[in-house]
Amino acid sequence: MGKNIVQKIFEEHKVYGELKQGTPVGLKIDQVYTQDATGTMTWLQFEVMGLNRVKVPLAVSYVDHNMIQSNYMNHDDHVFLQTVAARYGAYFSKPGNGICHQVHLERFAAPGRIALGTDSHTPTAGGIGMIAIGVGGLDAATVMAGSPFELAMPQVTFIRLTGKLNRPWVTAMDVILEILRRLTVKGGVGKIMEYGGPGVMNLNVTERATITNMGAELGATTSIFPSDERTLYYLKAQGREKDWKELCADEDAEYAEVIEIDLSSLEPLIAKPHSPDAVVPIRELSGTKMNQVCIGSCTNSSYQVMRSVSSILRGNTVAEWVSLHINPGSKQVYEMIARDSALSDMIAAGARMLESSCGPCIGMGGSPGTGHISIRSYNRNFRGRCGNKDAFVYLANPLCCAVMAIKGEIIDPGDSGIHVDEFEEPSRYLINDNMLIPPKEDYAKVNIIKGPNIKEVPIKEPLKDEIDAEVLIKLGDNVTTDDIMPAGSTILPFRSNIPAISEFVFSNIDDTFSRRAKEARTKGGGIIVGGENYGQGSSREHAAIAPMFLGFQAVIAKSFARIHRSNLINFGIIPLQFKIAEDYERVEKGDRLFIRNVCEILAGSQTYTVENRTKGYSFEAVSSLNDREREIIFRGGLLPYTKQQALK
Repeated sequence: MGKNIVQKIFEEHKVYGELKQGTPVGLKIDQVYTQDATGTMTWLQFEVMGLNRVKVPLAVSYVDHNMIQSNYMNHDDHVFLQTVAARYGAYFSKPGNGICHQVHLERFAAPGRIALGTDSHTPTAGGIGMIAIGVGGLDAATVMAGSPFELAMPQVTFIRLTGKLNRPWVTAMDVILEILRRLTVKGGVGKIMEYGGPGVMNLNVTERATITNMGAELGATTSIFPSDERTLYYLKAQGREKDWKELCADEDAEYAEVIEIDLSSLEPLIAKPHSPDAVVPIRELSGTKMNQVCIGSCTNSSYQVMRSVSSILRGNTVAEWVSLHINPGSKQVYEMIARDSALSDMIAAGARMLESSCGPCIGMGGSPGTGHISIRSYNRNFRGRCGNKDAFVYLANPLCCAVMAIKGEIIDPGDSGIHVDEFEEPSRYLINDNMLIPPKEDYAKVNIIKGPNIKEVPIKEPLKDEIDAEVLIKLGDNVTTDDIMPAGSTILPFRSNIPAISEFVFSNIDDTFSRRAKEARTKGGGIIVGGENYGQGSSREHAAIAPMFLGFQAVIAKSFARIHRSNLINFGIIPLQFKIAEDYERVEKGDRLFIRNVCEILAGSQTYTVENRTKGYSFEAVSSLNDREREIIFRGGLLPYTKQQALK
């Protein structure tokens, strides 16, 4: 029997377990990278483990999220991240060097290797033939400390591409929007998406990376393309030919399912508010007026994209009532468009040029006005993620965005009368790594600097045998980590201060939640009830740490998103699923739930009887934890578990 790409890479990296769907498998990791919104906690957690140096071949600390320095807190965290990277042997990417996923693709990602990143869009590197998985910060910290990375072996889905895109107006963004339209934001849960077929050769590496980037919106563990001649061309252009290896699936490889996509059948698509899977053809919304356009982010900010966008803007003017924001993905891209006049064309048209950072995508500046419509070439349009829960965000490919910025309304670009130049990927990129600081040889002499906003890592006590707590909030399906722990310029500066950031848990949904959680903590803590796909979206572990700090004992949901489920376990909160989905309807906010013999059941059947003492009935919930996950919960989380393992 032949092997697919995922099997080939996993077999080379397997430490223990079987490559059997649903079975725990431990993997040796080649690269770990962090970003500043999640990296501060990751490095604080690594520091607690007491090691002298990271134990992975490559570690990188990026700064790309919290760039607004309205006070001392963000800059203090940047200094901490630079000094901690120097102390423990990691590269440091300075603020302004670019978005972690774009820079990592340019400078470090390599076919056949495995990377973990503390950001849900880490799978971007799958465009180069790499297994790249988004994880919580504590998972990354333990791997940097030398542990294998464990996950349940995902199902491998084959997406067979045929034909060619109807360029110039149909781009790689439309490929992933079409897949989201078909599969929804839950369609990739428990799966790795492996791309292949004759259509693959018609996509370059940065286009492939756009598709794997937004695989995160499917809920997929990761996505991957073959490593072929197009991959070699890109790596040569980046001066990294030595990192190339050919990697493709065997002709008789088997997959759990196969999805066919004819690239030539696609048209420009757009995702409506407030979900990336609310996808329709752009032509269906023609004539809709809008107020803002944002182009760039880790999804669509390659050099080729920026050149094409500049050709659309050249000689044109941004519409009177539209604000156009452009954030090139990296310093490399920014410097190249500055040297070839593309940047001046953007500025002349009226674009507002932003830093090479996440910016408006994470709610760091560029927030739309009340009731305004923003069209973005980004990857997420959850309500409130843009910084204003009363705005409406649509997602479309970057060339369509540029056309709409000029026209001031949603329009099929083929009907616009606007010209766009098509650019081939360059045969040589500009290499200037002066903002990428390599590891220090004399690392032991480095002093780690911590500002006053950086607090100690909170640790949960071991599991108790009874849970007696109030349901403090009941939520519907597809609750995001942005809903649980909002981002934005007000909240994210507290990312290294858990007591402070805990004040904002669920603040966009219920501004009294934090106060009520603190009150409930003295009476046994709280319980969260959720629907399907609870915790989708960003990998931010603060959505688990802060509820743990507030005293939450369990989340009971119909189902969980992969990364958030892992984060809950890592911080000692039991992720329970309703055994009978209909029981979700019976539980209400304010109900007091009681579970007895928790430790005994966790060690045994993992089927718990949950007594609703407010209404006088019981229902069953299950935890479905493997042996390692059970032990982590028993210990109170991954950090105390790791410390205990180190003593053995």
